[in-house]
Amino acid sequence: MSRSDRQSWTATVREVLEKPLTSYYLVLAVSGLLIGFGMVMVLSSSSVTSYQNSGSPYALAGRQAGFLVAALVFGAIAWKVPLRMLRWCVYPLLLLALVLLALTFTPLGYEVRGNRNWLDFGGPFLIQPSEIAKLAVVLWTADLYARKQRLLRDPKHVLIPMVPVTGFVAMLVVLQRDLGTALVLFAIILGMLFVAGLPGRAFLVALLGTATLALYFVQASEERIKRITSFTDPFADAQGSGYQAAHGLMGLATGQWLGVGLGGSRQKWGSLPGAHTDFVFAVIGEELGLVGALCVLLLFGLLAYVGFRIARRARDPFARYAAAGITVWLMVQTIINIGMVLGMLPVIGIPLPLISYGGSALVPTVVALALLANFARTEPGAAAALRAHRRRRGRRTEHRPGKVQRPSNPAPRPVGRTVREEG
Repeated sequence: MSRSDRQSWTATVREVLEKPLTSYYLVLAVSGLLIGFGMVMVLSSSSVTSYQNSGSPYALAGRQAGFLVAALVFGAIAWKVPLRMLRWCVYPLLLLALVLLALTFTPLGYEVRGNRNWLDFGGPFLIQPSEIAKLAVVLWTADLYARKQRLLRDPKHVLIPMVPVTGFVAMLVVLQRDLGTALVLFAIILGMLFVAGLPGRAFLVALLGTATLALYFVQASEERIKRITSFTDPFADAQGSGYQAAHGLMGLATGQWLGVGLGGSRQKWGSLPGAHTDFVFAVIGEELGLVGALCVLLLFGLLAYVGFRIARRARDPFARYAAAGITVWLMVQTIINIGMVLGMLPVIGIPLPLISYGGSALVPTVVALALLANFARTEPGAAAALRAHRRRRGRRTEHRPGKVQRPSNPAPRPVGRTVREEG
């Protein structure tokens, strides 16, 4: 490529990125690709488990499709709701999350793999309140900081009441023994403190305090200690604490460059626990190879770019803080999940956003992405560009070829005979 071609290509890219609706269309496109790909991988990775449990390979995928319909309905509402009305809902949403978290300590609480972090209301679906709490913490903190915008130069206003309230939410999750989700919440809290401009020294203290607290809860559980000590070499205890991580790595190694083909995973036939939930990325690597895994990483990288772009360009302070918090939440969760599948982090039970099976995680995540699209409309010129686009589309519809245009007030027909002139 010549120098002039490179300059022309760079100018074209810069021109596209400077358009007011770039963030809006990019977040919709990337979210749609990840949601569609997630449904395909849930069907592929859950088919064996579904057949063993229900006699149909489509049972779990069908349930995920039902979750997706509900997620899209709530997402459509979040996509269109005015920001002022959305901010009215942040306190009720936080209160709902706290009530649901508290209910896990009652007889309604349901224990899965040693974590009492589910609610069973007697229906066919379980609810994980901590997933709702992630979205509630982000939106409540964004609303708080938007209201205190002029006071955030003082670190006291950055920390109070944000840290006590969100810390209480995180501690409820810790008491459920769900350390993985608690770490994501701690990361969200730290990310929001950073975005709000907490001074470096105070931020370092908060970071070290969070790390100390996490290590304290890790050493309080013998199972957590085994996970921490075995992730560096899962094959040292491949039949014990390193079983899941070892089989995840074997799946990735089997995939090589192009994979064994969609639906052809061997690890999902009972060897890999959580093949359709926490370790779905291992199935992606096995079936689609390194190329497919890199495509997934590229999509999440684009999502991170557009999320922080919206946070940087949004005019409304609430949209700016909320976009940053949502992006931190999804990227931290993605990094932890992929890191534990690759053997770079301990296995702590974190799903891959939009890809792993589970309605409790899917619905808040889709709503969060719809909110990102909503916030993108607050970028400079975005709202006006959208209105102009709708007007142009309306005119094209009105002047569609073959459509007869009739005047709104047609002239009355003359009564009597019509005189026809022949030339």
